[in-house]
Amino acid sequence: MRVLSWLLLGVNLGCVRALSVRREGDLVEKRAETITFNNPAAKQFYVDGAKLPLVPFDAGPSYAGLLPISSDPNETRKLFFWFWPTNNPANVKNLMFWTNGGPGCSAFQGLLEENGPISWNWGQAGPTPNPWTWTNLSNMLWVEQPVGTGFSQGTPNITNEDQLADQLIGFMQQFLNVFDELKGNDFWVTGESYGGFYVPYIASHIYADPSALDLKLKGIFISDPSITYPIVQKEIPALRFVQANKNLMPLNSTYMRSLQKISDTCGFTNYLDKYLKYPPKGPIPLPKGSFTKTYRAHKKCALNQRIMDATTLINPAFDQYRVTDMWPIDWSVLGFPRAIEKFVYFNRTDVQDAIHAPHVKWEACATPPVFNETANHNSSFGINGGKDGDSSVPSALSVLPGVIEKSERVVIVHGLEDFSFMPEGTRIAIQNMTWEGKQGFQTPIKPESFTRKNMGVLGNAHTERKLTYVEFYFSGHMTPQFVPWAAYQTVEYLLGMRDSPSS
Repeated sequence: MRVLSWLLLGVNLGCVRALSVRREGDLVEKRAETITFNNPAAKQFYVDGAKLPLVPFDAGPSYAGLLPISSDPNETRKLFFWFWPTNNPANVKNLMFWTNGGPGCSAFQGLLEENGPISWNWGQAGPTPNPWTWTNLSNMLWVEQPVGTGFSQGTPNITNEDQLADQLIGFMQQFLNVFDELKGNDFWVTGESYGGFYVPYIASHIYADPSALDLKLKGIFISDPSITYPIVQKEIPALRFVQANKNLMPLNSTYMRSLQKISDTCGFTNYLDKYLKYPPKGPIPLPKGSFTKTYRAHKKCALNQRIMDATTLINPAFDQYRVTDMWPIDWSVLGFPRAIEKFVYFNRTDVQDAIHAPHVKWEACATPPVFNETANHNSSFGINGGKDGDSSVPSALSVLPGVIEKSERVVIVHGLEDFSFMPEGTRIAIQNMTWEGKQGFQTPIKPESFTRKNMGVLGNAHTERKLTYVEFYFSGHMTPQFVPWAAYQTVEYLLGMRDSPSS
């Protein structure tokens, strides 16, 4: 009972504020602003948090709309943003940027279902205040990027992450020209999934040219990120994941033997035991003959899709993003990951009007791809493992080590129930990465080493040389959605508000 009361009241969350519930016709007490913007241009983006459709409480003031990716007066490419000032006056000098992955998935998944002030999670009948909103800790900027994502406008023309970073920085310059009271703030770049490409490349570009933005980049946070080749994060650990979760993925013994044969033939079975060492014994090779030129598994070695297809036969509600999901399927007001919604919130015209969005069909994840495949003839997956025309090298094999070295803190988190990118694959990526003169973590990740006060053990955590890696129990792919209290605590650590990610 004490734990339940704590969850309901938000005790120990610093500046979580009580939000009054609104009924139709009620007068709503306005929430005070912690920061004001003097540029008259800011007024056109103002969103009244007491008038958001279907939201029965005052969510507070925010700003939303389209801004171009350059100062060119003829620029047609624009990114859509939703900026929420912090509700804590002590944190007005902090600014965090958030992006979802895909590529081409909207950051508003994060805002509405993960780390924003309004929570409308899977299965919820309606929105509620989020006691673990990251706006308690910082000003928050959710951006639908790259061009072609969500409400963003223009024709996608990028083929790699360097171009993506340049466009995002161009947008940020226009954003800071309007909201110039944010200039000079401490800054963190955060995201999830394919954000494992986006975030490190954006940070790397900012570190390479600090004069490009009048912000002080301190570090990054990436959740369940794509940071290395798909075969490492999606295929090699797949059979071992099923074996460890047999009660959730109960494939019959005949089928398991067929999977075991594939794993043995393709060199997956003993791979983790051989190479997942602390410290590593040297560069970690890929299993010979198991992958294509795009670093996906050969068809004969592709375990991941086989396992998902077989598991879905016995559990029609199977979800690669959280393997504990069972029947019936929870609806999502954003229509993701399954389109069984009554309506999509951001396709309501009253919502679009409230946030100054164009009257277009909004999709949680963009189709067609946001990278220009016709301009990149390497392959449909990019010669270096990128997705949908992205030709960039995965970040753990390119820019991420340098970002760690230049940052005050870098945090990578991973849900242990995630089958889309598996945690053992992420561990391999870290152990194959060299930063500050050493390869990988030098000492093992201690089990049950992540705790939260009044809740107990919630996962595993390890920090070396400015890189922190945390694995969460109870969580799948979207950690701020599934274990918001645990993700919140790691963000407090990222921002230097606590000495350890664990309580």
